[in-house]
Amino acid sequence: MRSDANLAGPMADPVPGPRSESAADDVSRETSSPPLVDNDAPIGRAAQLAVDALGRAGERLPRPAQTRIMVVANQKGGVGKTTTTVNLAASLALHGARVLVVDLDPQGNASTALGIDHHADVPSIYDVLVDSRPLLEVVQPVVDVEGLFCAPATIDLAGAEIELVSLVARESRLQRAIQAYEQPLDYILIDCPPSLGLLTVNAMVAGAEVLIPIQCEYYALEGLGQLLRNVDLVRAHLNPTLHVSTILLTMYDGRTRLASQVAEEVRTHFGKEVLRTSIPRSVRISEAPSYGQTVLTYDPGSSGSLSYLEAAREIALRGAGISYDASQAHLGAGMNSTQSMAEGIHSE
Repeated sequence: MRSDANLAGPMADPVPGPRSESAADDVSRETSSPPLVDNDAPIGRAAQLAVDALGRAGERLPRPAQTRIMVVANQKGGVGKTTTTVNLAASLALHGARVLVVDLDPQGNASTALGIDHHADVPSIYDVLVDSRPLLEVVQPVVDVEGLFCAPATIDLAGAEIELVSLVARESRLQRAIQAYEQPLDYILIDCPPSLGLLTVNAMVAGAEVLIPIQCEYYALEGLGQLLRNVDLVRAHLNPTLHVSTILLTMYDGRTRLASQVAEEVRTHFGKEVLRTSIPRSVRISEAPSYGQTVLTYDPGSSGSLSYLEAAREIALRGAGISYDASQAHLGAGMNSTQSMAEGIHSE
């Protein structure tokens, strides 16, 4: 595991910006012992959260008996598919797992967020699908997170939907590439494009689990039925092991009644598939990709970082058949004991 300094990256300071100190402060520092961190001050709370987050990241979680292949899919754009993919992958890797992110979105946003070069000349997942190139030749390690790897997407992937039509076994080309990949992995997370075309079908044939991020807004629920029908079709005709194992509520804003209503409706309809952890709406999560980082390395003490660490922990424990204990979850900044990061809404 890398040192905390390497883990945190260039934006490790949870409250970035210049620091100013008065001359009186200098004198008092020379004549007295260093003061303890005031955890009631905003900077003190943020610093403590960063320490707690890094401590939780070092915790080892149970490793799955075999590689878990999770398809992150939702045909609606803007619900947090790529954000969820890269941050869950980083969280699992920081917990000690070996994780591969397969970027199947022609936009290549997952590759960008992980700091992976993906210009047109870089070997990519396009070469794997269309030209049958070994997956091992395109996978790159993520510099900031030990144990995390990425198979990048390039703009060439935009034409793959058409090129795959005429190829033999067009729906199972990704599955065969993954089966031939001999490096040991605990998790493979596949970031799908916001559509239900051949790229998404390839992902569903290759995977066993579907993870659906759902934005806590009304429109996010529309079209979900079509996605579930496609999962049923793939399970019936191409991959009998495929099932929706995980639903994650994203962009949750506890200040709005709509977010609470959507969360309640999703939990009522899907039941145990919905993670108790939800992801809050966070500026830090949005900023991180512009620095080629996940929120875990960009700002490890932020509420978004803590939430993804907790979601990864819950996914890992579920996969090992261990009951998730929300009472051990982090409490985010500004939350009290009745509003757990693991709930996103008031605890039961």
